[in-house]
Amino acid sequence: MRYASTGAARSALRIIEGGLSQVRQAPLAGVRPTSALWWGGMAANLLSAAVLMLRGRQESTTLGPINAVSHWAFGKEALQQDDATLRHTATGAAIHAGSSLFWAALYDFVVVKPLLRRQPVASEPMAAAAPLLVGAAAVATVAAAVDLKLVPERLTPGFQHRLSNTSLVLTYAAFGVGLAVGGLLQLRGRR
Repeated sequence: MRYASTGAARSALRIIEGGLSQVRQAPLAGVRPTSALWWGGMAANLLSAAVLMLRGRQESTTLGPINAVSHWAFGKEALQQDDATLRHTATGAAIHAGSSLFWAALYDFVVVKPLLRRQPVASEPMAAAAPLLVGAAAVATVAAAVDLKLVPERLTPGFQHRLSNTSLVLTYAAFGVGLAVGGLLQLRGRR
């Protein structure tokens, strides 16, 4: 089987042969898989989506909050969609994942990278962990304020129409925990 790019084939073989040490060095569209952006974004996405579905199940329907995010593309009809559909569920999940990566990028570039540049991690890893946790909480709070208060209605997440305020707080708290996971993994990789 021929690869379109021999460079890509060589990179894939290096990753397979080198194991985890090579994965840490391999670029993934400019983002190292060990970065706070990548892991924080994915953890924030998965944790907040899990809370959305769990709270949605208690308050409306399991997929209602995820489907509601697709109102960016499909308007108000998405806010009422309860069932799993490719149109609403996949689109809502993709928009949610993209938004999570956006906020994780902010966290990575404003909190994690400057902290790791300024502070020697090997001597006091716990001293570096506290600002990462506070930074994650701050970014999650800013994300909630922007998402729910500052952007036009069409650009809100939509799930606020399907969930209680308590559920929204839990969703953004889970989001912050996910961001912190990315920062702490980055910190751990520096020791």
